[in-house]
Amino acid sequence: MKVIIVENELYLAQSIASKLGEYDFEVEIFGSAKDAMKSRGDIYLLSTSLPGQNFLPLIAKNKEKIILLMVNYINNDTVGEPLKEGAKDYIVKPFMIEELLRKIDHYNAFQRLKEQNRFYEAYLDDLLCEFDHQCQPDKLPFSVMVRTNYLRAVDKLALDISREKECALLFISLDEEHWQEKIALLGRNNIGYIIHLEKLKKNEREALFEKLEGKRFLLTCTSDSIESPFETITVNSGSKLYDQNDVLTIDEYVQYIVKNFQYKFPDTELSKKLGISRKSLWEKRKKYDLFKKK
Repeated sequence: MKVIIVENELYLAQSIASKLGEYDFEVEIFGSAKDAMKSRGDIYLLSTSLPGQNFLPLIAKNKEKIILLMVNYINNDTVGEPLKEGAKDYIVKPFMIEELLRKIDHYNAFQRLKEQNRFYEAYLDDLLCEFDHQCQPDKLPFSVMVRTNYLRAVDKLALDISREKECALLFISLDEEHWQEKIALLGRNNIGYIIHLEKLKKNEREALFEKLEGKRFLLTCTSDSIESPFETITVNSGSKLYDQNDVLTIDEYVQYIVKNFQYKFPDTELSKKLGISRKSLWEKRKKYDLFKKK
């Protein structure tokens, strides 16, 4: 990783660079914030003791990077304003290199988690884009049971609730052996996303309901016959393909396959897999307006 040191005390900058080099960091030194504006680094060690220099534009430009302030003393100018602008943390001079490395390791891990979270959120949004739960997450209580014909339809609701209420989800499958231990972990800072209520026996369900009193959760059930003491809503997929209590007609099945696989297979292969002629496939396309986009 590349570290940019912005420090007008050359001896100090070189000393820090030498120690970081021992830990395989690539280091570049700048004597002023202005000179560092065109730099490209992963980590910025920025001295706030730069006479007559405005270093806030450098922070604003690189606020997605790890910016650690090197300060002689703590006040609004050296710490408060830079942190508001996007700096991550500060370290008071003089400091031990081990303390600096600890902060770098911490914020490196934090950056990786942020990037992973962005990826998973974007991936899940794309995966679940076909489902519209027709619920307003901000109107729902913190504790609710959801009846559904397809669990993935509730996945989207769970993610939307997590974002709306700004709470992390704790995933709990009642099909697991140690689900009771996870229930005990539910607290004020998370919401339990609990699936497969229908897989518990009656006495196990009653024990679960007692454990959930006073906690925040989204509890799913695919059975219409199971009751709970909690507020209950229904979230179903709009497609019969996912309805566990219904059977698709041949036409519905063909429509689904053509819609979802017409770009994966040429018409000759697709009609063969469906056991119909290419002419029949063309007629299905015309009937359901499923022609390929050029």
